[in-house]
Amino acid sequence: MAEVLSALADPTRRRILDALAAHGETTATVLAAELPVSRQAIVKHLAVLDRAGLVTGRREGREARYVVRPAGLGVTARWMDRVAADWDSRLSAVKRLAEATQNSTGGSPDEPDPGQVPGI
Repeated sequence: MAEVLSALADPTRRRILDALAAHGETTATVLAAELPVSRQAIVKHLAVLDRAGLVTGRREGREARYVVRPAGLGVTARWMDRVAADWDSRLSAVKRLAEATQNSTGGSPDEPDPGQVPGI
């Protein structure tokens, strides 16, 4: 998963993935025509995406044709969903604690603390 996150950290690689998803299957030459990157740079980015399991390439004559591998993104998306759910749970617990503290002290979130100096 670290390889996937590392590969996705680069905005050019994300744009390549988007273009591949739009085309379904295409070559580095077609991608280079659409993006402000040389064909050689596209090939290097595709190699990183391939190692991360996000794309796969196959030879067809003299060219390689690439396609997105959604399974590589699926594992990472499921992990991110679990992390998001954990954070939602933690933030809900903080909110409940803050509300319980507020209710036990009789304060209101709109009322300033009388011990606090305004502007500080």
